[in-house]
Amino acid sequence: MKKYIYSILTLTAITCLTLTLACTPTPTSPPTAPPPPPPSPTQEKPPPQAAPQEELPTFPITVTDDLGRKVTIQKLPQRIVSLAPSVTEMLFALGLDDRIVGTTDYCDYPEAAKSKTRVSGYSTPDLEKIVAVQPDLIVAESIHENTVLPALEKLGLPVFVTFATSIDVILNDITVIGQITGKSKAARKLVSDMTNQIDAVTSRTSALAAKDRPGVLYVVWFNPIWTMGSKTFTDDLIAKAGGTNVFSADFEKARVVSLEAVVTKNPQVILVSAMATTADLVYNSIKKETRLAGVDAIKNNRVYKITDSNLIERPSPRIIQGLEEVAKLIHPEIFGTGDSK
Repeated sequence: MKKYIYSILTLTAITCLTLTLACTPTPTSPPTAPPPPPPSPTQEKPPPQAAPQEELPTFPITVTDDLGRKVTIQKLPQRIVSLAPSVTEMLFALGLDDRIVGTTDYCDYPEAAKSKTRVSGYSTPDLEKIVAVQPDLIVAESIHENTVLPALEKLGLPVFVTFATSIDVILNDITVIGQITGKSKAARKLVSDMTNQIDAVTSRTSALAAKDRPGVLYVVWFNPIWTMGSKTFTDDLIAKAGGTNVFSADFEKARVVSLEAVVTKNPQVILVSAMATTADLVYNSIKKETRLAGVDAIKNNRVYKITDSNLIERPSPRIIQGLEEVAKLIHPEIFGTGDSK
């Protein structure tokens, strides 16, 4: 009897345990967020495009500089010295800033140019400093022709000399510098952009009759008056902007002129250089000069200060900005106001 009761109790216990387990919910893993859907085609970003590769010329390469000198470059330049602010601006514009190892004390544009090693004053290059930076290309200006150029040539250093007598020469300098530094594509693009901007001005001035081209005096300094004649890119800029340089037919390059000569020329517009901090001094001196009181530009209040002399005194890519500003000053009726009085 005891065995029977024990068997019944055991069976009952097993049955209850089975029922308990059957009724217990099966544990599950914690819920997880569904995977994000694949991006739609419109959300996909195109792969970055590689910059176009420059086609390097075959070295050695021989070019002719603005003095008519034959200059041979033996290999792709990696260490370039600039002896002019305009040249430094060109080099930066061509993407050559990482190869510049020497500049002048006056190379201040773009901002990064200020951090480059200084090896020269305006017209007084330091030969020892130039040699120390071990250049394989030096780009100079014509002002160096009779100073440091002969010494650099004796050292066997390749020197390309710029001498911009017109805006076209500036464009050519950019092209040739691009060629000898392996930046021909960049140079072509820069020259193309500049040419388009020039055309935007000259397309509206080239057909102007002589009577519609005001006589322009560009003043670099006063007492004595320094101005520009022909064979200067300033003369060319004034012509492209729709004016006539009043001394273009009298002499070449820069020269001192007398007050009497200015009165005789009777310019309708006077443009004053904003060189350094002298702009106000020169501007006020001209406005107050009683001997110029009868000149049309004075009588009609058409004496203007250039906002930044570097825009028209440096033969660099920024010459286009200078052209646009001068065009507005000479012909506000065509280009809108650009008053810098």
